[in-house]
Amino acid sequence: MMGVLALLQDYTIQNVVAGAALLGLISGVLGSFAVLRQQSLLGDTMSHAALPGVCLGFIIAGTRHMGSILLGALATGALAALVMLLLTRMSRLKTDAGLGIALSVFFALGVVLLTYIQGMNNAAQGGLDAFLFGQAAATLRSDVWIMAGITVVALALVVALWKEFKLVTFDPEFAASLGMPVVWLEVGLTVMIALAVVVGLQMVGVVLMAAMVIAPAVAARQWSHRLEDMVWLAAAIGVAGGVFGALLSALSRGLATGPLIILSVSGVVLVSITLAPGRGLVWEALRLWRGRRRLRDQQVLTTLYRLAAHHDDPVYRSEQGMLDTYHGLGTRAALRKLERRGLVEWGQAPPGEPGPERRWVLTPAGIAEAERILASLNGEGA
Repeated sequence: MMGVLALLQDYTIQNVVAGAALLGLISGVLGSFAVLRQQSLLGDTMSHAALPGVCLGFIIAGTRHMGSILLGALATGALAALVMLLLTRMSRLKTDAGLGIALSVFFALGVVLLTYIQGMNNAAQGGLDAFLFGQAAATLRSDVWIMAGITVVALALVVALWKEFKLVTFDPEFAASLGMPVVWLEVGLTVMIALAVVVGLQMVGVVLMAAMVIAPAVAARQWSHRLEDMVWLAAAIGVAGGVFGALLSALSRGLATGPLIILSVSGVVLVSITLAPGRGLVWEALRLWRGRRRLRDQQVLTTLYRLAAHHDDPVYRSEQGMLDTYHGLGTRAALRKLERRGLVEWGQAPPGEPGPERRWVLTPAGIAEAERILASLNGEGA
């Protein structure tokens, strides 16, 4: 604990932790809308499309001025998203195809511009390629203030247009019928996701930023059923993952901050997908196991009913071995469970009848339950 407090006294680490927290906050909030609109690839597209903006910002400013670079990244990232919207609305292309086209074209342009800059006689271009994977240690206090300003603007827009964004996310056709400017609202959401991408360029870079936009929202979705809860939880997961990754990088010298932030948030995603109540893989496996057991119980019960009907005897007593042979597996566990529920009885065979002395027989409650199951299967009622 004392070691962490001592680290937080360091100027560089303060900047990195603050930047990571801001990145997690804006990514969690805006990524929630991208996930719910089934546009998870949007963050990937805009993060890669930000690279030509980074290069253009450097070319125009003539130096690595963070304001110019981030403004250029915002411009090209938003432009790529708008190109995707135009392609999908004015052609027969699906959203994933439009995103793929925008991603590849803009990233290719960025690589070309980066190669051009590397051939320039400008000493300030050194380290510009760090925007591909991030360079958190180079974050200055002025960079943190720029990131904070972008985050405040984005969050203020979300608060001001909360009802509109919520309706457009879940039912854009109904929103259009109410006279809402759906296209402009979608553009606004897209541009704000571009803002989140811009905030993360310095911390995690172009390549990894897509995961930061999506991961906190995916994790929060497993634990929540309402948009409000999902947004708050995604923001908290993003902040916690960002700060933890930054501190882990500071404690283990030599490990890159950006990848550790992504791994921290991805760890939360893994835990959420596995253990989240009602949606996690563990709960799903438990539901399937219970369903199989319930189905086996029903099959054994209806078999007893059909045997009784075949012999025209409602209290026909079936042998354990016959039931095992009929189902091809041991049925004792299912029969014991049905017995505890009062649906079958383990009774004495009729006097003089060959075979085992004790056999299984349906109770009146078991007959009624078997008839209900068969009627449900035949579509005659529940």
